[in-house]
Amino acid sequence: MSDVDAPDVRAVVDPATYQQGPPLEALRRLRSAGAVTWVDEPALHDQAAGPGFWLVLRHAEVERVLRDPATFSSWLGATQVRDAADLAWVRRMMLNMDPPDHSRLRRLLSRSFTPRAVAELTAGIEATAARLVDRMIDGAEEGRCDFAKDVAAELPLISLADVLGVPPEDRWLMFDWSNRVIGWQDPDYASSAAFDGTTGTAMAREALALRPSPGADGRMPDPRTRAGMPDLYAYARLLAEEKRRAPGDDVMSILLAQEDGDGGRGGSAGRVSDAEFENMFWLFAVAGNETLRNGLPGGLIALLQHPEQLGALRADPSLLPGAVEEMLRWWTPVMVFRRTATTDAELDGVRMRAGDKVVVSFTSANRDEGVFDDPDRFDVRRAPNPHLSFGHGPHFCLGAQLARVQMRALFGELLRRTAVVGFDGPPALLRSNFQRGVKRLPIRWVAGE
Repeated sequence: MSDVDAPDVRAVVDPATYQQGPPLEALRRLRSAGAVTWVDEPALHDQAAGPGFWLVLRHAEVERVLRDPATFSSWLGATQVRDAADLAWVRRMMLNMDPPDHSRLRRLLSRSFTPRAVAELTAGIEATAARLVDRMIDGAEEGRCDFAKDVAAELPLISLADVLGVPPEDRWLMFDWSNRVIGWQDPDYASSAAFDGTTGTAMAREALALRPSPGADGRMPDPRTRAGMPDLYAYARLLAEEKRRAPGDDVMSILLAQEDGDGGRGGSAGRVSDAEFENMFWLFAVAGNETLRNGLPGGLIALLQHPEQLGALRADPSLLPGAVEEMLRWWTPVMVFRRTATTDAELDGVRMRAGDKVVVSFTSANRDEGVFDDPDRFDVRRAPNPHLSFGHGPHFCLGAQLARVQMRALFGELLRRTAVVGFDGPPALLRSNFQRGVKRLPIRWVAGE
């Protein structure tokens, strides 16, 4: 790597960079030089140095890595860029599995999203979006709010509570869990404790008693380990017990009642084990929540920074489905994911050795000039739009359909109920090189007819 490249790769790996937005120009320069580049992992912000990784920058090569789990494994080193402190445990999460174990759990989960369950979830999402915008307007002619916290955060929380069968009064637990896991690099989020338990269920209070506190050094235990999230796992166990005793019609009740012919490593007689359920709960409560929670305000930032596109969407609401796809491409909530080479391999002429970390950049792939015409232009009419914001291959996001429903519902209501929406101050972005997070998005609005 030349000296010219060094500042670019430093910008890519340093989470502090992303408080001003992802280093798109650095990624463009690296991408123009090749589909794959080596990135060192220096000691940064109290994190020890890592072994470094291959960063995959172009659309075609990102797709190739993601559709070939035999060569590029999710299980071998898990999917966090930094080496996992509790690898044996995180390997038991579906996110960090390879076929056939991943295939078995994904099959069971896919079956649980029955047509009836999806229809009920869709109707609930649309009603919730309307209620949230109505609460924002509250009969006023104009007003201000923090769109990220006051509006966007609640839609995925309520929707996921419906999927998981979590009582509504407990849903803000998921807000804290997401903050702690996704925001572990950001001091504002690392010790999130917005949920106080006074209005929660007995399950919530029992779990809350286990919520960790900062140590003598002021730092929380690593939330990417089981030991760092005892409150989440306790709640998941209690919820599973309740659903086995009194199942509802939510997706997780359906999942727990299923049996499959292949027990896999962790299952029993083909059923989802307690440990598997706890890890699925983690995946939905954290990953499922956080991606959309940032995609919604990210999409609004895109519209507000491109008023001509916002105007086009107001003039022709039929553009909304395509606009949502462009928001997902342009913002790219999940920026990177890791795989580990199972054997010596070659990608775009670059030789990799077995055991090397291979990190795909969705942010870079979604700006690939070879796939997207004028990729830095935000265009609600862009078509085709083969973005990779939901991944690709065996791990393509199971919640993609519901995420799209939520984005269409909330933006449809927002545009219908307002005549003007604008910034009321600069957005505050998350310090993270993994999730393109929005901590605060102050907006002002004028009500429509």
